[in-house]
Amino acid sequence: MALLKYEEIAESLRARIAAGEFAPGQIVPSGRDLAEQWSVSRATAIKAMDVLRNDGVVEARQGTGFIVTETPVARPAGERRAGSARVAGGMPFLRIGTPDSLEPPAHVAEALRMSQGQWALRRVRVLQLPDGGPHSYVEAWFPPDIAEAAPRLAQTAPIAEGTTRYVRRQTGRFPVEGTDATSVRLANEAEAEHLALTEPTAVAVVLHTAHDQDGRPLVCEQGVTPGTLYARVDTYAM
Repeated sequence: MALLKYEEIAESLRARIAAGEFAPGQIVPSGRDLAEQWSVSRATAIKAMDVLRNDGVVEARQGTGFIVTETPVARPAGERRAGSARVAGGMPFLRIGTPDSLEPPAHVAEALRMSQGQWALRRVRVLQLPDGGPHSYVEAWFPPDIAEAAPRLAQTAPIAEGTTRYVRRQTGRFPVEGTDATSVRLANEAEAEHLALTEPTAVAVVLHTAHDQDGRPLVCEQGVTPGTLYARVDTYAM
């Protein structure tokens, strides 16, 4: 399906940012400049910038315009509900180590419908509180078919457009259904280290699995948050 003009402009800027043409903190072309370059109205150019801002790729800087986001943001596992932008409820995060391929835990393999002995691609990050302290430890696991089709997932460099958009562009697959399972247990050694826990601590574990338009799993994320920081509020009709 052909992109609308504002989507085409947004994708062009997204690719230029991902390629390093605009570094974090650097100003991107203004709405007026984009309108002239693409021969469109300023309203169309501004709509393109809104797409990038909603995805956390750029942010508005008063008196300056839009700049490339200096700190990547992500949402905690289980906060991927339809209609929410990537920056809505997002937190800054640190990427931990280098993405690696290994056999996932049994419950993750089951969620991804993988056979025993298969390897998945793992990406690890720690979401941060406003003061820079750790909030949650997240492991994202991608099944082999996704990892092979989207090679940038195996790189340490940030994916400016976000993994969902990148995977969709590479595979044509996108999330239409999410399943979240929440449980409580004690933090393991690795989790305790990254969450700066010095004593045995209860943590909330959210296992989020995204399925594509054909019901196939795209990714399984396990988010681990200390009980003192975990809260979930749902509002619903009665």
